[in-house]
Amino acid sequence: MEYTEAIKSTPVVLVEFYATWCPHCQQMMPVMDQIKELLDGSVDVYQLDVDLNRELAHVEQIRSTPTFIIYRDGSEVWRESGEMDGQYLLDKVQSFT
Repeated sequence: MEYTEAIKSTPVVLVEFYATWCPHCQQMMPVMDQIKELLDGSVDVYQLDVDLNRELAHVEQIRSTPTFIIYRDGSEVWRESGEMDGQYLLDKVQSFT
């Protein structure tokens, strides 16, 4: 699926840009698994490795990992980078649903 299609796949979409070598990204992996489970069906969640998606990461101006972006109806409405509390991220996503 193309990125432009993916960010419109549900009314609200969460995207994480991560790197396998990033310790903060590794810390967020179980958090993201839990968030995916909690949002199952209502919000699509995509995780993109910046090393495998260099061009897209450049286009999306990803400067650090992990970077989380929330899209509503295909438009970016929120972005934050770094390790964060799972409940904070979940609440942020749900605030746009």
